[in-house]
Amino acid sequence: MSRKVVRTSKFRHVFGQGLKADQCYDDIRISQMTWDSNFCSVNPKFVAMIVDASGGGAFMVLPLTKTGRIDMSYPTVCGHTGPVLDIEFCPHNDNIIASGSEDCSVMIWEIPDGGLTSPLTEPVVKLEGHSKRVGILTWHPTAHNVLMSAGCDNVVILWNVARGEAVVRMDSVHTDLIYSACWNRDGSKILTSCKDKTLRILDPRKGTVLVEKEKPHEGSRPVRAVFVSDGKILSTGFSRMSERQVALWDPKNFSEPLTLQELDTSSGVLLPFFDPDTGVVYLCGKGDSSIRYFEVTDEAPYVHYLSMYSSKESQKGMGYMPKRGLEINKCEIARFYKLHERKCEPIVMTVPRKALQTLRREIKALKAAMDELNRRVMELESK
Repeated sequence: MSRKVVRTSKFRHVFGQGLKADQCYDDIRISQMTWDSNFCSVNPKFVAMIVDASGGGAFMVLPLTKTGRIDMSYPTVCGHTGPVLDIEFCPHNDNIIASGSEDCSVMIWEIPDGGLTSPLTEPVVKLEGHSKRVGILTWHPTAHNVLMSAGCDNVVILWNVARGEAVVRMDSVHTDLIYSACWNRDGSKILTSCKDKTLRILDPRKGTVLVEKEKPHEGSRPVRAVFVSDGKILSTGFSRMSERQVALWDPKNFSEPLTLQELDTSSGVLLPFFDPDTGVVYLCGKGDSSIRYFEVTDEAPYVHYLSMYSSKESQKGMGYMPKRGLEINKCEIARFYKLHERKCEPIVMTVPRKALQTLRREIKALKAAMDELNRRVMELESK
């Protein structure tokens, strides 16, 4: 009788925990827009959230330390004439944030240290080039002042923010609405998913398609995709029966997925967040009350389910803290900022210390076994 062996993983016991009420950000009117973006961006200094605003669009930027109830009169960034659809902090300067809006413009803002003391209406730079609303923004991961924007005009533009001008304009690649766009880790490729049911890998310098995959998921609902380790691609989408799916692809052989797993029948779009240091991918569904996490490895079935963080209230958006903002001395490997209707709640993902100690013991035992093996080899060689 064969025993089922449990797969060993450093992250099998990772657990999520919401912080206490006094460490949350309360009484914030989160935007009611139905757009499928994160609605939240965070870095080691600030947390930014898109909020409801009358007569235009606005978002709020709070210092991380300003927890508790936020006053209704707290100043916002309110320079857009239409609702704000996406915001993202610059990875190279924690005080710079970009915003895209229904008014077809992209604006770059500078937030002073300590946060705003009065409403911010004048951007540092205004980027105009889209003919329809701008719903996706992503900063280049390694090059300064390079921003990618994607709009409902099916156009992707790469901007030189320092000069305030478009460097590359890709207007003939996508035939329909762009659902997601992201860079790979060194910024040498762009990955997009589109309403025409095609995943595309683009060359950002030439603006050309390197490789594409039609119908990664059979369903007609939105597909999201991100680069994971070794240039592979993880996509989330829907089956013909509207079941949510997660798939892993190798761009060198796009004909068949390395793995395709069905999750559930919820209707919310799954937003993937990949951590390249640990190989863990977190799936947060809009309208869900849970965060699932999986480990991506080189061994079949490649995407291994780890666990799920569940809570009572559904999420309207999600912010993901960069690694440099985590408290690693407390074994923290990820931190999310979950948006409720009227508040923002930090959720901490932790590797239990016991698991860490077990791992250290295993490494120590392995090292001792290797030393013993080397000693025996040397004895045999001397004979």
